[in-house]
Amino acid sequence: MRYFFLIVFIIFSGCSTKDYKTTKTKIIIIKSPKLKFADVGYIRNSDDSLELELFSAGKAVEKITINHLICTTKGCMSKSGFNHDYLNKSYPDDILQNILLAKTIYSSKNLLRKKDAFEQKIKDKDVDITYRVTPKVIFFKDRKNRIILKIKDTK
Repeated sequence: MRYFFLIVFIIFSGCSTKDYKTTKTKIIIIKSPKLKFADVGYIRNSDDSLELELFSAGKAVEKITINHLICTTKGCMSKSGFNHDYLNKSYPDDILQNILLAKTIYSSKNLLRKKDAFEQKIKDKDVDITYRVTPKVIFFKDRKNRIILKIKDTK
């Protein structure tokens, strides 16, 4: 019987921790109707999961985990549900994940490649987006919906 509890403990304790391949410290600015943040944060990722942990005055204030769902301190929801509640309902499901990982958005629509960077400008009836990725800064701005995400290196 005690071996049963030991095995159950080992199984569940192994699932409770997540080993991320990379952890990067960034200065993060987020301005949306529901999120306002400007301070230091960590972006951690592995093959199947991504985590954004936000700090203010050295204290963790929010953690957003992205895998097949997006989880915040308030609970988990679908990616489209997160976009509807926190960003904009017309955004593609993977937009936050792609921005945090410095990947193209909107299936690389209007992609302009530069030496070590790229830029996308997407304008339609729902959005007016400027998205730039350079080696040191990720900048996303949607003028129509008043949303800004800026992620830059701490050095």
